[in-house]
Amino acid sequence: MAEDELVPEDDGGQSLVRSGADDVERAAEAALRPRHLDEFVGQPVVREQLSLVLQSALSRGRTPDHVLLSGPPGLGKTTLAMIIAAELGASLRVSSGPAIQHAGDLAAILSSLEEGEVLFLDEIHRLARPAEELLYVAMEDFRVDVVVGKGAGASAIPLALPPFTVVGATTRAGLLPAPLRDRFGFTGHLDFYADGELQRVLMRSAGLLGVPLDVEAAAEIASRSRGTPRIANRLLRRVRDWAEVRGDGRLSLAAARAALEVYEVDHRGLDRLDRSVLTALCSRFGGGPVGLTTLAVAVGEEPETVETVAEPFLFREGLIARTPRGRVATADGWAHLGLTAPVPTGTLFG
Repeated sequence: MAEDELVPEDDGGQSLVRSGADDVERAAEAALRPRHLDEFVGQPVVREQLSLVLQSALSRGRTPDHVLLSGPPGLGKTTLAMIIAAELGASLRVSSGPAIQHAGDLAAILSSLEEGEVLFLDEIHRLARPAEELLYVAMEDFRVDVVVGKGAGASAIPLALPPFTVVGATTRAGLLPAPLRDRFGFTGHLDFYADGELQRVLMRSAGLLGVPLDVEAAAEIASRSRGTPRIANRLLRRVRDWAEVRGDGRLSLAAARAALEVYEVDHRGLDRLDRSVLTALCSRFGGGPVGLTTLAVAVGEEPETVETVAEPFLFREGLIARTPRGRVATADGWAHLGLTAPVPTGTLFG
């Protein structure tokens, strides 16, 4: 199951996720992770393909091919990396692209690996170029070249590495250079979850948390979770908080709706920032077109925040569209705010 993947990526726009998980929250997320592939809910195609890769490697007594997992944040890439290590009976070494700034940083990690270990590289598309080139050789030939000396007298000494498996995770597979992509023997793409799958995630999580969750409440939370298990689990914990403090402790449909209203998550999963962007686009700019920078200033956020946090979900829901002249609100976007779209005038903002 893919719930509660811990990655330092954008969260698809959920303000509760952006609030920053403290140690208690992180411990709660970790407790909800499945430990084995047969516990993993959703992603049936990737799960079956990965099972074949792992079972084949185990039957041959060899390390499996390197694995690349791509897809939006919160769908289970980190969880799958942990499951791969558990299924192989191997230890897991964790790092990330932003943390490896130099080839020497990666060389230190690789040279300390033991045979059969799994190296999980999160945000692998953000690896520095020198580290990237070192990783090519390590993945293909299981060696690293250690440079000794400087200038004309420098020499490279090859250092053999024991067989290991790299599990790379990326939210932007298109940024991976072809030579790196080609080193992965298996590539799995994780898609957003259907509401029914999220309900199964929520019912399992409620059982682990020891809270009574009604089926209707699970359906309500799932419908507002943006197809993302991580968000579903975090909303579940917020509904639990509301039920314990203001309700009778039971996570009923009424409790779910009341809690999600408090946390400003509407019936389609839009949060405060999403609605601010959509409202500014419609009310202040007549539905657009409007430039990203102008729109960001209007809602008091950085352009990157609007572009990477709010817009992906609004685009996916069909509430806004991107045109050569800027962002525009769709008819569905106007309707979601209860507004009537004006007759187009061709005015351009920003």
